[in-house]
Amino acid sequence: MTMIGLTVNTRAIKASVEPRTHLADFLRDSLNLTGTHLGCEHGVCGACTLLLDGMPARSCITYAVACDGARVTTIEGLDDDEITTELRAAFTREHALQCGYCTPGMLIAARDLVLRLPTSDEHHIRVGLSGNLCRCTGYVGIVRAVRTVIDQRRERGVMPISGGGRQTLGPVGSGNATNPAVSDIAAKPATKAETRDEDTGTMAIPDFTPAKVFKDQFTVAYPPDRVFDMLGDVAQVAACLPGASLTGVPAPERVEGMIRVKLGPISADFRGAARIERVLETLSGRIVGMGSDQRSRSLTQGEICYHLVPIEQGAATRVELSIGYSLKGMLAQIARDGLVRDLAARLTADFARNLDRHLSGIPVDATAEGSQNLNGVSLLFSLLRERALKNIRRLLKR
Repeated sequence: MTMIGLTVNTRAIKASVEPRTHLADFLRDSLNLTGTHLGCEHGVCGACTLLLDGMPARSCITYAVACDGARVTTIEGLDDDEITTELRAAFTREHALQCGYCTPGMLIAARDLVLRLPTSDEHHIRVGLSGNLCRCTGYVGIVRAVRTVIDQRRERGVMPISGGGRQTLGPVGSGNATNPAVSDIAAKPATKAETRDEDTGTMAIPDFTPAKVFKDQFTVAYPPDRVFDMLGDVAQVAACLPGASLTGVPAPERVEGMIRVKLGPISADFRGAARIERVLETLSGRIVGMGSDQRSRSLTQGEICYHLVPIEQGAATRVELSIGYSLKGMLAQIARDGLVRDLAARLTADFARNLDRHLSGIPVDATAEGSQNLNGVSLLFSLLRERALKNIRRLLKR
């Protein structure tokens, strides 16, 4: 549980909430503010719209802990608001509501349009309300009501407010957090994951702090200098890694490519680039990469650090790995730590086997399972089978 402090409809609130609790659920279940309606619970229908620091926000996809220190205004808190009062009267007059389920969110979205639109342009109003769905009215009365209020206010000399009062870019409520765990995140300036190198115009690969890090190692029966040379050949390394392929001509310090992943019905093509660093004196190297999949809207950043240790009087090599990654988007929902760790271990084993074949002069079988696609399902079933066998052996020993 996390202690948060909010100002809800001008009233100071302190409460202990679970990190997974959404703001809409907290308002409805803990504060009995049921005017905030829940519809799709995916941030699509707009029924849950409220004001967070004066700006419209979807409360069904906003975590309550992320709003620590923010001002929250629900439809109940707008009873005496001048614009909302005019909109309620216009909605009644223009028959802009029927069942009323969408109306609280619709009023809050309409209030934002009245604040910032200079004229009652129908196209701009329809675009502005496109995130609020109504299954009853057909929108004609709603649009007419909003146009009426805008026209009346402009005739009275009430001018629009540029941006509706927004002073900075970024998620609403992000600048007021008092919880250290939240404020540290909010204080960081928003940056694009993808930047461009000013000299080359290519995508720059920034350093990052991995969300998860784990270590692994494997052994190959070849001397370290030969293994180090082979790891410097990007094309050969890509050929050894299941699901990987190059999309551009590799350079000694940079490569662009793709990793294809298939997890059940989900297929993802992570396209991106990697920065390559190598230190001959210590027989070590580092690969920092990033990529995104457009279909799943997932972004990944990864870092592989390797160190070659001579063993068996230099006749063989132990490859020590440190693997770190961060994953955002839809695929992050199924990337549990234990599963990722086990899958990475299996991929490391596949990579070691393919690396050994390359060093032996034996071409990697391109038709072998996993050489073209990183099939998470087949790997998962294999891992489950191995775990089941371990459990059976443990029971037999008893």
